[in-house]
Amino acid sequence: MGKWTRRGFIAAGVTAGGVLAIGVAIREGHRAPKLAGMMANEGETLVNVWVKLDQDNLVTAIIPHSDMGQGVHTALAQMLAEEMDADWDKVSFEQAPAHEAYANYPLGAAYLMGDVKVPGFVQDSLNGGFLRIAQSMSLQITGGSTAVRFTGEAGMRVAGAAAREMLVKAAARDWDVAPTEIRTEKSHLYHDASGRSARYADFAVAASEISPPTQPKLKTSSDYKLIGTSVRRFDIPSKVDGTAVFAMDIDLPDMSYAAVQGPPVFGATIASLDDTEARAMPGVQTVLNEGDFVAVVADSYWRAERAMSAVSVKWTATGREALSQEAIYAQFRADMAAAVASGKEKKDVKIGDARKAHASAKTKIEAEYTVPYLAHAAMEPINAVAQVKDGKVDLWIGHQNPLAARDEIAGAFGYKTHDVEVHNCLMGGGFGRKSEADYPLMAVRIARQVAGPVKMIWSREQDMRQDHYRPATTAKVMAGLGDDGKPVSWDYQFVHKHDPAEASQIPYAIPNQFVHFAATDNPIRFGPWRSVDHTQHGFFVESFIDELAHAAGEDPLAYRRRLVSDKPRHLAALDAVAKASGWGRELPPGRGLGVALTESFGTIVAQVVDIDASGPKPRVVEVWAAADPGQVINPDGFIAQIEGGIIYGLSAALYGNITVEQGAVVQSNFHDYPVVRIDDAPKINVTVINSGAPLGGGGEPGTPPIAPAVANALFAASGKRIRTLPIIGEDGAV
Repeated sequence: MGKWTRRGFIAAGVTAGGVLAIGVAIREGHRAPKLAGMMANEGETLVNVWVKLDQDNLVTAIIPHSDMGQGVHTALAQMLAEEMDADWDKVSFEQAPAHEAYANYPLGAAYLMGDVKVPGFVQDSLNGGFLRIAQSMSLQITGGSTAVRFTGEAGMRVAGAAAREMLVKAAARDWDVAPTEIRTEKSHLYHDASGRSARYADFAVAASEISPPTQPKLKTSSDYKLIGTSVRRFDIPSKVDGTAVFAMDIDLPDMSYAAVQGPPVFGATIASLDDTEARAMPGVQTVLNEGDFVAVVADSYWRAERAMSAVSVKWTATGREALSQEAIYAQFRADMAAAVASGKEKKDVKIGDARKAHASAKTKIEAEYTVPYLAHAAMEPINAVAQVKDGKVDLWIGHQNPLAARDEIAGAFGYKTHDVEVHNCLMGGGFGRKSEADYPLMAVRIARQVAGPVKMIWSREQDMRQDHYRPATTAKVMAGLGDDGKPVSWDYQFVHKHDPAEASQIPYAIPNQFVHFAATDNPIRFGPWRSVDHTQHGFFVESFIDELAHAAGEDPLAYRRRLVSDKPRHLAALDAVAKASGWGRELPPGRGLGVALTESFGTIVAQVVDIDASGPKPRVVEVWAAADPGQVINPDGFIAQIEGGIIYGLSAALYGNITVEQGAVVQSNFHDYPVVRIDDAPKINVTVINSGAPLGGGGEPGTPPIAPAVANALFAASGKRIRTLPIIGEDGAV
């Protein structure tokens, strides 16, 4: 549910009837009239699939993405309103329902097609084909920094521009004038020659009867009025006053509560269960043996959780009960060595002859880096409310792919898809964890055996120990330097290649590169984690580039500038962060500045960290970031995302460490899996660069540079080189 690739998208197209190749027979057409009964309330008109207008001239943008704090509903509505010339004070949003009609084909189309242009007469067929593919993939995902750069560009802007053209055409017919004579501004239509004007609402019905243009004219950046401004966010007021509704807030009549417990070693099942004491406790309704987990249902969550502690469970053996963290890392190294020895490295990038160049290099540098497993540790633990009644399922949940959750439930239990309704709520963080299928399925499994609705809540301990983790990874890097100090070879090996495919690529001009990886076993559950593979490679690459700079006797920022001299956007980011941070200034003893530069999800981010290593524990004092996403939609929202990515990545860099002992995850709560808190959070400064490049993401790119920037700053401050994360151990020492 949380992972899809270009290859998978194409494969889905084949299984959906080869629509990518012969899609001319599968047109999207004007779907709004068919969907109006589902989407339009009294007094509303569904102008096109993504736009509603009501009698008060309120524009509602229908957004096929979930909110987990990133402000996506605002940014996407802003893009639609920009192209529609809508009055922002009269714009609202509605999250698209978990229904196949709202499968997010614009996201998939933009992801696969990129900037490829097609003739206008083909576009409707392509849209229909991509819709079919998106439906076959249950595609309504929020993640991977895809919302603004894909759905926003290919969906929301097009929908807004199309709605505007439909309204203009309807007014032109009624006023008997040429459409080119009509201008639009703040949700009104004007014909200046005759002095006539009207609200959008006055022509909403007539416009809805016109087929939407498939390739409406989009604005250029010079015409933007809303894009690039920090308009008010829709979600902030309710989150401030407490009226925002998360799944945890759902309260239904006659609702019971479920606490759950999963196996300590993944893959184990229940061998025996003694629930005698638990069933006798006050408020307990039942104890469920589900094979792969136990659930206690009671009249309150506290009673359910207390009773769970009284349940005695014995789990089956999996063969991994002796597994340790040291053994996992040893296996990584053994598999990497075996791949090289056998010549069976899995090639990722090959340019020139890295090994030949390395052998003749004047200076040779090698290093090994390791990063641990990481939990998502969202502030809102896993939860869901489910009700099964009269052969139908209602699920209240915060999920990153509600359509996939619906289809997963229907397929698992044999329901018709339209008999499963997913009411998607706000999420208190997701970071990839809430794209998984496990917890919606668990909630429904419990609800099928309980009268009335049941709210399943995972304890923080279950949330931490039953996660889908970012994998631990090891990398070995070798580079050779020429007479000028620049690298002539880059030999880079790692384990666990996932997504995105380009994460292991480097932006630096090194003539001979061999990037390869080894297949190895991952003994605990894997899941997408904020910035996915970029988080590991950002640390490996930027730490090693720093080592090369020092070996060459050069300033680390100047060294990077030399290696990206042919990349204006990278240079601009480095120059901006250098200026903002005062790079090169004198610092007190025990203080140091570190720099890192990464490109991920279409956005380039340079970061500088100021660290104080003079005390018993290093403290990150300040962080500067220069970020170029091409064009910022909402500066305040984008800056907040970069800041959030920095704090999230800083927590992992300093403290994050999921370890395995006797086959089980050790950590259980924030006492042994700490995160950055207010008292040790640094001051953060973000410089935004609008380079005009294709849109990049905002939610993911702030995370990859922070770990290497901190490690490099620590080296500058103390001379201690960090090659293994986290930086701070359980004893508080580096």
